[in-house]
Amino acid sequence: MTASIARRRRRGLALFLVAGPLLAAGALTVPAHAAPADDIRVNEVVTTGDVNDSIELYNKGAAAVDVSGWILKDDDNGSRYAIPSGTTLAPGAFRAFDVHAQFGLGSSDQARLFLADGKTLVDSFSWTKHSAPSWSRCPDGTGAFKAAALTLGGPNDCGGSGGGTTAPVAWPGSATVTTADGADVFGEDLSGLYQEGGVLWGAQNSGKLWRLVRDGSGGWKPDTSGGWSAGKTLRYPGGSGSPDDEGVTLTGSGSAAGVFVATERDGAASGTSRLSVLKYDVSGTGSTLTAAKEWNLTADLPPVGSNLGLEGVTWVPDTYLTGAGFKDASTGAAYDPSRYGAHGAGVFFVGVEGTGMVYGYVLQDSGAFTRVASVSSGMSGVMELQWEPQASRLWVVCDDTCHGEHRTLRVDATGAFATTAVYDRPSGMPDYNNEGFALAGADECVAGAKPVYWADDADDGGHALRRGSITC
Repeated sequence: MTASIARRRRRGLALFLVAGPLLAAGALTVPAHAAPADDIRVNEVVTTGDVNDSIELYNKGAAAVDVSGWILKDDDNGSRYAIPSGTTLAPGAFRAFDVHAQFGLGSSDQARLFLADGKTLVDSFSWTKHSAPSWSRCPDGTGAFKAAALTLGGPNDCGGSGGGTTAPVAWPGSATVTTADGADVFGEDLSGLYQEGGVLWGAQNSGKLWRLVRDGSGGWKPDTSGGWSAGKTLRYPGGSGSPDDEGVTLTGSGSAAGVFVATERDGAASGTSRLSVLKYDVSGTGSTLTAAKEWNLTADLPPVGSNLGLEGVTWVPDTYLTGAGFKDASTGAAYDPSRYGAHGAGVFFVGVEGTGMVYGYVLQDSGAFTRVASVSSGMSGVMELQWEPQASRLWVVCDDTCHGEHRTLRVDATGAFATTAVYDRPSGMPDYNNEGFALAGADECVAGAKPVYWADDADDGGHALRRGSITC
């Protein structure tokens, strides 16, 4: 759903399990600040907006630093947020903390970081007006603070290739679009799309998944076999709830290995964020699908309003990431898939509507997950993500919030995803509330162009799907 109808809700952020290491009898207790404390910097502060009262820390050093028990304060010495046990920042890692349950960050205030004694100051930042939306160090960890885009949990928007400074250019395909569905088939709320050959998967955020097949005239219609004619109702593991599914994707093994959807909340508890990726077995014929697995990422992500959460999801293969020199943000070293065990041979990237951030997660078959990337899209919101194998690029798409802007990203020489191009929507397409975007495969290239599709959440003119083209 769009930010214009979102209801703001602040939530506390429980980032880590409170568990400390066991020590053998007679062993010495190693101080939490055994690594250089000066390597940990206050890196970003957000005081107001959809996400507020948040402080981000960054490790600018070359060694991991255990910050368990360190204290965050504002300008009042009586304030106190204790960083949970087990919190370690790898070299180059970012971690945001929502402190609003302990203290608020005012229009003229401070963010201060202390060692666990609460007296030894490590770093601080002061300001005289609210963030708009963020106070960010530029460059990360070493520079001065400036007003910037919100990038909690990832590199700051300092005007680099990932920061949104690339000027948009015309859409690289036909300027015209046509409808790609029958009249009044889906109604409102059709969101994420993913094309799998002759099937188009569609996530409808009223808790429904569609399997669409070609209609013979360049568009798509509901599959009338296997119980798909009216879409299938989604449930969480155990059969409960109504997932607000906004994005859909597959791994390289296709739908036979499961369909994955991104959700921002349970429709049965719509005021509470539930930022999850759910896996479904779609081989049955029943009208309801119960998730086989859930990776609930809520506690690992900066808090957002319940209707401003995960909007897009896509899967990027390990083969691309390792070949491109992708750096694992959780370790600060080159990404090594073998350290994660069975995980679908790739990384799932999710996009957040309320912040415009994109996060990469290894979702292990065991149910464990690890965040390996935090990327600023350069846009105020993310509504869709798509990996395009043919061009080895990640598409990040915004709706009418950003006037239909599209961006492509690739791994750069630093090992991080960075913007490579910014495109306007096709000039012949009105500024629709497009929350879904899908690209055809290389096998559909004809005369140097292939189809692309958009899903209009608002069902303008009684149509939710539109078709355009893009150069191959």
